[in-house]
Amino acid sequence: MAHRSNTPVGNRALSDGALVVAVETRANAESIEAELAEFEALAEAAGATVLQRIVQRREGVDPATLVGSGKAREIAQIADELHAGLLLVLNDLRPRQRKNLEKVIPLPIVDRTMLILDVFARHARSREGKLQVELAQLRYRQSNLIGVGADLSRLGGGIGTRGPGETKLEVDRRRIAARIAVLNRVLADVRQQRAVRRSAPHRERLVALVGYTNVGKSSLLNALARSDAYVADRPFATLDPTIRRVYLAPATYVRMADTVGFITDLPADLVNAFRATLEELRDADLLVHVLDASSPQWPRQSRAVETILHELELDRAPRLRVFNKSDLGVPHIAQSDALYVSAKTGAGLDALRGALVECFV
Repeated sequence: MAHRSNTPVGNRALSDGALVVAVETRANAESIEAELAEFEALAEAAGATVLQRIVQRREGVDPATLVGSGKAREIAQIADELHAGLLLVLNDLRPRQRKNLEKVIPLPIVDRTMLILDVFARHARSREGKLQVELAQLRYRQSNLIGVGADLSRLGGGIGTRGPGETKLEVDRRRIAARIAVLNRVLADVRQQRAVRRSAPHRERLVALVGYTNVGKSSLLNALARSDAYVADRPFATLDPTIRRVYLAPATYVRMADTVGFITDLPADLVNAFRATLEELRDADLLVHVLDASSPQWPRQSRAVETILHELELDRAPRLRVFNKSDLGVPHIAQSDALYVSAKTGAGLDALRGALVECFV
């Protein structure tokens, strides 16, 4: 059990921490441990302290309460005993499941999508990033009837309600729809402005770093460009694209872009909201797919990235695979077509520069 924290989250201090709840089925049995570890890292990034993990094994999720009525009562009892202030649910909740759970467990309930949205809201820095997060929050709450009517009093001001969309929770469906329309128009203008900038002549090639969240893309950019782009050892530390000029060889430079990290089952609302940002990838001359050499989960993470690139219609984009964090160990990786580097120690960076030069010869 983790130590309790007095970290303020939104308008509420989570002094009593959170319970993490998940349903394990045959479909997710092999990946649930990794998914729970990621989920708890997201919770920490949102400012929560996990008090206990509760996993319910079932043939399938309960359509009424997700976990089953008996398990729901057990969770309520544990929450009371531990003085928990929040329930974090790994599985995405349907409106009916959420309402039924709230009847049994008198706590704010936040599912995986809401938690990811909250972390995005926490890390958005630019006006564009904040608008994109707000749009994703509103779309999700609109489609799931969260933050409408009586549900407002349940959520409070903490995890799942943070960010630019926080005050918008108090508006009705019509005003939410109106705000979404406004955001779509503003972001359409942003997309057009980006298109104009991209159409301007550039002498140097554009290389985009893509990859799973927290694989070290920003650290790699800093190491190659000798720059100081924001770096943090937590999910989604980078949301706004960062472009730096990188030296490859005498008289040879590229522009290198760091982009938002991906995650398994990244919410569709976020993919759509950040489409303007991700369109930078379309004009890249090369995608550098960065993977975490120290993670035994790299195959699953790689598949998640490839899935999102497919959704963005970038399947055929030229790419180079690079395993970062090789100084931490390489767990049974045998990829002859990949490079192995360490942004921390500098190992392999010269080879990476050389490979980039060869890509453009």
